[in-house]
Amino acid sequence: MNKYEAIIGLEVHAQLLTKSKAFCSCSTVFGASPNTNTCPVCLGHPGTLPLLNKGLVEDIVKVGIATNCKIRPISSFARKNYFYADLVKGYQITQHNDPICYNGFVNIELDENERKKIGVTRIHMEEDTGKGIHDLDIDSLMDYNRSGVPLIEIVSEPDMRNANEAYKYLTELRRILVYLGVCTGNMEEGALRCDANVSVRLKGATKFGTKTEVKNMNSFRNVEKSIEFEIARQIEVLENGGEILQETRMWDGQKQETRTMRTKETAIDYRYFTEPDLIKVSVDEAMLASLTSQLPELPLNRKDRFIKEYELPAYDAGVLVEDKSIADYYEETCKHLSSKNPKTYKLVSNWIMTEVMRIVAEKNVSITEIDLAPNLVAELVELFADDVISSRIAKDIFPEILETGISPKKLVEERNLAQVSDTASIEKIVKKLIDENPEAVEKFKSGNNRTLGFFVGNTMKLMDGKANPKIVTEIVNKYLANS
Repeated sequence: MNKYEAIIGLEVHAQLLTKSKAFCSCSTVFGASPNTNTCPVCLGHPGTLPLLNKGLVEDIVKVGIATNCKIRPISSFARKNYFYADLVKGYQITQHNDPICYNGFVNIELDENERKKIGVTRIHMEEDTGKGIHDLDIDSLMDYNRSGVPLIEIVSEPDMRNANEAYKYLTELRRILVYLGVCTGNMEEGALRCDANVSVRLKGATKFGTKTEVKNMNSFRNVEKSIEFEIARQIEVLENGGEILQETRMWDGQKQETRTMRTKETAIDYRYFTEPDLIKVSVDEAMLASLTSQLPELPLNRKDRFIKEYELPAYDAGVLVEDKSIADYYEETCKHLSSKNPKTYKLVSNWIMTEVMRIVAEKNVSITEIDLAPNLVAELVELFADDVISSRIAKDIFPEILETGISPKKLVEERNLAQVSDTASIEKIVKKLIDENPEAVEKFKSGNNRTLGFFVGNTMKLMDGKANPKIVTEIVNKYLANS
């Protein structure tokens, strides 16, 4: 195994979030009744003419800029001919020789200290096909709602050397698309689809081995698993004196293996020729500048800024920027802090990553769908940071704040929940506990430090959780040392 290396490239199809299809005005809404979002154009009726959706061009240019591609000022469409039930016209409108975006790259994080540049060969526009439904009737049925939905295909260079790198590239690419607002990134719904080209060669060799294309991967983990399997399969074939065939293979999720679908087609099989019904696409400098100005801060750049500006650990920054809406929520919360320093920035991060994201997961919604104003989180965190309330009190009142939208400060005042820092009252309870538990004191003196937690916990309990835990710990330590 160690004498081989894998060569991996990914072809990623992303459905765009335009309101209408690529070449007609039909809706692109997912989940509509079969064959209702169709018209003579996307059904390929004779005599109909396609009309290019400007939104498709704008979205692909944004993706091209975000992936550091060169943008071709003039590009054209082609017809890719093949006959299959999901392709109602008998050809697909796509781009062939002159893709609108080319020669770019995406940076991926191998770990916290190392990044790798994965080349992007090309990104081109095309239309989606229909969808076969095979489990509702004796015969296969076709739903053409998806036919004509705008697609972009992002083709990487064969720069990945293991399945984990492929997983991280796909993950980063998805984050970019979602940040741009051009794709949902949902693989289960088919909004993002990935084919992997995999080959192996002896380490040190310069020539690529024969590649296979792996399809039917409907999750990020399945992409990783299928590539791992295919690498191992190819190495085993070569070690046994066999030959790798250029073919398309399907990932079987149940058996956790790839299997042959068909021999690999070539460009000649598709008989590409220029699409006669569409004019060439023009992207001038003004359009390029306008679209560049609309781009948001991208995930890795935002992570780097969070680490520098808020002095967050790399782990925290990575968790927060994984979802743009959570990163936005974090920054909005920080704007409401009266004490802007690394300590409170970190406490806000902790609170969002635990309590807030727990609610998001339980309700299975986005953070924008929970009714919790960022200023309330900032207020609650500062009460804790300033030792006005304990962490226990903060967690106890959080559900009510979430449900009612009441000010944390007001709630603490109304219920007299402010932390007790009066040393005299704390000492009185600590002394009583020590006097009543001589066996625990002896255990502490014998080196059993867990008894410290016994005294601290019971002191907090007797004071209804309102005692300052730092002061309680100090007093308990003092009295135990002097016992």
